[in-house]
Amino acid sequence: MKSDQIKLGPQNAPHRALYHALGLTEEEIRRPLVGIVSSYNEIVPGHMNLDKIVDAVRLGVAMAGGTPIVFPAIAVCDGIAMGHQGMKYSLVSRELIADSTEAMTLAHGFDALVMVPNCDKNVPGLLMAAARLNVPTVFVSGGPMLAGHIGGCKASFSTISEAVGQFNAGKMSEEELGAYERKTCPTCGSCSGMYTANSMNCLCEALGMALGGNGTIPAVYSRRLELAKHAGMAVMDLLARDIRPRDIMTYAAFQNALTVDMALGCSTNSMLHLPAIAHECGIEIDLDIANAISERTPNLCHLAPAGRNYMEELDEAGGVYAVMHELSKKGLLDLGCLTVTGKTVGENITGCANLDSSIIRPIEDPYSATGGIAVLRGNLAPEGSVVKRSAVAPEMLTHAGPARVFDCEEDAQAAINAGKIRPGDVVVIRYEGPKGGPGMREMLNPTSAIMGMGLGSSVALITDGRFSGATRGACIGHVSPEAASGGVIALVEEGDIIAIDIPGHTVTLQVSDEVLAARREKWVCPEPKIKSGYLARYAKLVTSGAQGAVLNG
Repeated sequence: MKSDQIKLGPQNAPHRALYHALGLTEEEIRRPLVGIVSSYNEIVPGHMNLDKIVDAVRLGVAMAGGTPIVFPAIAVCDGIAMGHQGMKYSLVSRELIADSTEAMTLAHGFDALVMVPNCDKNVPGLLMAAARLNVPTVFVSGGPMLAGHIGGCKASFSTISEAVGQFNAGKMSEEELGAYERKTCPTCGSCSGMYTANSMNCLCEALGMALGGNGTIPAVYSRRLELAKHAGMAVMDLLARDIRPRDIMTYAAFQNALTVDMALGCSTNSMLHLPAIAHECGIEIDLDIANAISERTPNLCHLAPAGRNYMEELDEAGGVYAVMHELSKKGLLDLGCLTVTGKTVGENITGCANLDSSIIRPIEDPYSATGGIAVLRGNLAPEGSVVKRSAVAPEMLTHAGPARVFDCEEDAQAAINAGKIRPGDVVVIRYEGPKGGPGMREMLNPTSAIMGMGLGSSVALITDGRFSGATRGACIGHVSPEAASGGVIALVEEGDIIAIDIPGHTVTLQVSDEVLAARREKWVCPEPKIKSGYLARYAKLVTSGAQGAVLNG
């Protein structure tokens, strides 16, 4: 065991003295040391229940003969960070999570790990750490929130976000807004639609890094505690068999994850996180692979914000394994990939039937023949951009309109709230990319305002920033190269025509090369918005959104 180098022999008596200071018995010291990475905190609703999950994992590890030892990971609540300076710290926290977990694990010689994350950047950050450390690891999340109920209809975080737009447009009273505020997020857990947190927790199953049910069992269900105990037991089996993350997260596994991503209609943020996780595995994923997989993968689920179904209903319909079982009917998955169960994907999903064809469409009757996410290229985004195609109104799949240009989110939000955006417009928000933001903020407030004001079927939004999983509509993010790196998005002027063709995978600024060359001669990169601290260091090291916004060096 890895920990033996700091536990055994007379020379390690000082180490053992410190273990005894922790109250560990000699029997516990002799057993494998299993780090439980707890993302518990009291500010993120998706994490407030993780102390219970961690306790269940501890029991599972101990029952299987290991010594569980808990240490923390940070987590940012994207919803609370939204729309202000705090959102600059959301994506960048992913790297802090990965780095701090690496430091704690290697400094203390853990033999295996159980990761207990739940929300947006916490899950990919710990997956990156797992790939980097490559010790036997299992993931178990805190689970999704139950949907809210308003006026006999289910609701979620995107509901309250769009309600603000309705209020600003005079379509909702302050009293009605207050009712939405109190009823849309009724329990602990990650927000109840197919937003980023739930997308990544589902993709942990598809990658093979979590047990079945990880992405869908609601946070408040006792089945979640049973799952956590089994995760603790499973990691001990992986340790005994020396099965490690890079044995599981192979190129084929990432293809499986992208396939499930397309079928579920996951958040566009998965197009940042999967390449970043793969990078830690020594695997490079070109964004173009997403379109190739999308073209052959039908979209089987329309979960909020794309539809009216929620995570609890996906769970009742059979969960991620049922979706994978549907995909396997047409040979769309590599069933031979190894997983944390110690079995293959094919063995895991055998008999996992679709229990509700209104929630998970049969493979023969999908919502669409192509997947939920598309990568667009063109002179505006030569390195790529990303859109959640499954959440776009049919009439907006192709669109051309005049650019309304804003150099930050706040200016765009003010214009939308003031009623200055008209049907047909293409809102451009730039200098919000990984470097320019810095931190690549989510644009949920502007997109929600557009939807709430009834402009979702006539206005597009394009940014070098990114979108929340709660965003819907013709919203194209991750435009690369970003404005701060001299991308063409920096050269767009008010009134320029931008053409979007999502089925054709293009986004085009209809301005001649000669005019763009002349504009580039005059372009001057703005001064950095942040000049000191972690964000300034991050801006110097971060790559483009097309590369997963990983750090150089």
